[in-house]
Amino acid sequence: MSLPSEIRRNLTLPAVCAPMFMASTPALVIAARQAGIMAGLPRGIFRSTDDFIAALGVIHAAAQRHRDSNPDAVIGPLAVNLPTALEEAEAKRHLDACRAHDVAVIISATGNPVSLIRRVHDEGGRIFCDAISLRHAEKAIGAGADGIVAIGAGGGGHSGIVSHLALVPKLRAIFDGTIIMAGAVSTGAAIRAAEILGADLAYLGTRFIATRESGVPEEYKRLIVEGRAADLIFTPALGAVDCMWLRESLRQNGLDPDNLPTPQGRMRYDHLPEGVRPWTTVWSAGQGIELIEDIPTVAELVGRLRRDYIAACEVPDMAAAARLAEQALAAR
Repeated sequence: MSLPSEIRRNLTLPAVCAPMFMASTPALVIAARQAGIMAGLPRGIFRSTDDFIAALGVIHAAAQRHRDSNPDAVIGPLAVNLPTALEEAEAKRHLDACRAHDVAVIISATGNPVSLIRRVHDEGGRIFCDAISLRHAEKAIGAGADGIVAIGAGGGGHSGIVSHLALVPKLRAIFDGTIIMAGAVSTGAAIRAAEILGADLAYLGTRFIATRESGVPEEYKRLIVEGRAADLIFTPALGAVDCMWLRESLRQNGLDPDNLPTPQGRMRYDHLPEGVRPWTTVWSAGQGIELIEDIPTVAELVGRLRRDYIAACEVPDMAAAARLAEQALAAR
């Protein structure tokens, strides 16, 4: 596995609070970093570049204050999700601001990442790219990505259809860079499972939507806590990428989950009722909702995840047990 040392030493748990539209406000990012995990800030939640840069300043200042008051504190790395379609001048302005505010990783989620990878590397930065299939991963690796966010089946906002059990080990066999397992991760045991499969980190999205610091409406959090996997529908019908949507959220927006309108193109929403927009009024969630029962603070949640993760790391040595079984079979 390959996780840069400057990232590893600033983690108390090998986990990332994923950058999520609406949810990942500066408050959530600050809380996640202070809890000792990597936190992602999405550029898309800000109306302007100035607003985005101001938010970076707020997050950076909060880290400095926390470090000053807790000299031994581990403050998780900051990641930023940038769009791939930025013009050259705007890309440079964004990347300059990221460097000035100690952003450790740029994340590319959708679109062709080739230009953004080049720009990030020209600025001396590090970039991880989302991949919902091996084909997407291979393209990003070929373009020079430093890491891959391997999104397996069951994820929420941007989901794949390939099982983690196949995607992560296959990717590890061809890639020496950082691998982050994403999709339906809600527990410390799942974070440990990501490592066993060959990943360096685990991505948690839906689990962090249902926290007190999350920026989404309380009704969204309630639907996650009360919902189950059967309450989700996987479809591109809203005009966005393939996603898991909460059926009740679709109904609340006047849509029939079993008879959705046909989009006229990717990222086009003119087939939807007026005022209905993916992720803004219609809400997504991953299958990890099966294991979400409450709305804790981020500090409480990360503490719980860490305890579960440690317990999962302390299971009996299965390799030794397998060797004993093999010896017994050979002796027959």
